[in-house]
Amino acid sequence: MKGPLFYSKILLFGEYGIIKDSKGLSIPYNFYNGALKVSEEPTAKAKESNEHLRRFANYLNTLQKEHPELVQFDIASLEADIEKGMYFDSSIPQGYGVGSSGALVAAIYDKYATDKITVLENLTRDKLLKLKKIFGKMESFFHGESSGLDPLNSYLSIPILINSKDNIEPAGIPSQTENGTGAVFLLDSGSTGETAPMISIFMENMKQEPFRKMLKNQFVKHTDACVDDFLKGDVKSLFKNVKSLSHVVLDNFKPMIPAKFHNLWKNGIETNDYYLKLCGSGGGGYILGFTEDIEKARKSLKDYNLEVVYNF
Repeated sequence: MKGPLFYSKILLFGEYGIIKDSKGLSIPYNFYNGALKVSEEPTAKAKESNEHLRRFANYLNTLQKEHPELVQFDIASLEADIEKGMYFDSSIPQGYGVGSSGALVAAIYDKYATDKITVLENLTRDKLLKLKKIFGKMESFFHGESSGLDPLNSYLSIPILINSKDNIEPAGIPSQTENGTGAVFLLDSGSTGETAPMISIFMENMKQEPFRKMLKNQFVKHTDACVDDFLKGDVKSLFKNVKSLSHVVLDNFKPMIPAKFHNLWKNGIETNDYYLKLCGSGGGGYILGFTEDIEKARKSLKDYNLEVVYNF
């Protein structure tokens, strides 16, 4: 048995902001993927994943009893496959902000949900919101509160525009420019980040009036502008807004940026060679970079491994 592939995702804009109703833009990232598999000779990693799936199946059984109107699963088939040694075979790094648990949630829903909403039907806003709600409940098994966006992106494999919590739609993003010098890239921080502790720091900060003000008047404002610029293909305005956003993050989200990257972050803003921003909740994993000249960025960041995900 080998199930279909589900891809990782990148939230280009909207980390933290979407909790407070900023816009967001999430795109599939096909470089990493995962699939459900059964193997004759499972590795130690496969056995660990199988054990994880066993606990997840128990959680899903409880979930469908508590919310019978929301989602139902063929739990008997799921448990039978787990008994056969099923595991999630994934190249998606965990704790890197590219949606490893999201792909697993999408794969399980795709195979075991009864009466599921499929990718092929007309995806109305109501259906998208229902899927997002189902995925949010499923994914909260992995790291507490979940928006459900990562699994949604992985399941549909299309860019998703978040206008607000209750308003999401498939997005058409400008096609990439072949041989364009501008790029969005991933920078490997060399360490993993835990989502839950970062979210709890953010929620603690939200109790302070100055932080809430900064979020609304600066962070959300620049995030929304970046999303609009990106979708319109207004590269000049986009880089102006990304620079402002990078600055706001450096000044107000220091705990989410690994300490050894504070100077690198500042250097990008000062030289205009590149601008960095959080990828997911931060704390480690990948950092997202934007540059108008990828060769210049590579020179400035020569000690780091850059993966280009989009060309302007």
